[in-house]
Amino acid sequence: MSNDSQRTTPRALRPGIYAPIPSFFLEQTEDLDLQALEKHVVMAARAGVGQVLAGSMGEAIHLARTERIALIKAARRALDAAGFTDRPIIAGIGAGSTRETIELAHDAADAGADYGIAIISGYFAGAIAGNKKALKAYWKEVSEKSAIPVLVYNYPSASGGINLDSDTITELAKECPNVAGVKLTCGDVGKLTRIATVVSDPSFTSLYPRKHPNAPFLIFGGYTDFILPTAMVNGHGAITGLANVAPNAVVKLFKLCEELRTNPSLLPEAQRLQGIIAQADATIAKASIAGTKALLEKLYGYGGKPRRPLPPIETSTAQALWDHPHTQDLVRLEQELREM
Repeated sequence: MSNDSQRTTPRALRPGIYAPIPSFFLEQTEDLDLQALEKHVVMAARAGVGQVLAGSMGEAIHLARTERIALIKAARRALDAAGFTDRPIIAGIGAGSTRETIELAHDAADAGADYGIAIISGYFAGAIAGNKKALKAYWKEVSEKSAIPVLVYNYPSASGGINLDSDTITELAKECPNVAGVKLTCGDVGKLTRIATVVSDPSFTSLYPRKHPNAPFLIFGGYTDFILPTAMVNGHGAITGLANVAPNAVVKLFKLCEELRTNPSLLPEAQRLQGIIAQADATIAKASIAGTKALLEKLYGYGGKPRRPLPPIETSTAQALWDHPHTQDLVRLEQELREM
């Protein structure tokens, strides 16, 4: 076992912005490009963005078990070398069965991850989606048998339409002390509000203590277009692909929203940034993983193509994405913040 797998407590999970890091592949072989990965995680960390590996943006479905391990080890090595020894790594552990998800959680812990994030498979969604008992049993068993805390990943589009309601998620928060939060890529702000109302109550921590004190139950949005509303209802930030493209801009918005809690005069500026970022998020999300990678190539010199069968973006489409006013507004904002 690695030294990280023997840690008695995970690195602290804090409110903020986290990026689902893309998995980069070499052009000719589609082997992992770990050099690009290491460069990217350090760039994101310097902007104040946390790392989620082997998630949807990371093409987890295209990765072998050994490749997931290699990604975690490479990211941990790069972060430590750059001085970010306190930064946690969240690793995707969702798989087709509960058994394999638990195995991936063990792999992640051994490789140096501090947290796992688990999405339930949608392959048998017809039998599972309406079965609350089965849904809860998945995250309950995974969290109980995982050596690291686990976040719930609610992403209906990637799980056959399975969409956890707020009652199910709050019950998991209460009943599973090793569940450390939820990512809501359903985009449901009302659901986020209802969950936040429960977990932000002063009595929640004492009534439902976590297994690890530095792994509280946090609520993250799955997009950047509702960071401002998230902050206003006591949410905790976002795990969002746009933070790969414009990390400084997204972190700036998050910090502004946090300051807004005690300084209402910041609202106009927060609304301005939220507008720029929300417009860009919607435009870039339409181009999916291939579009994000094309923008990374344009901005930072690495990105490449998705692993087949996911198709690359057409050259003309990539240029149109780059030229789009929403993209350019975001790029200008990011450049301004980098120069400050």
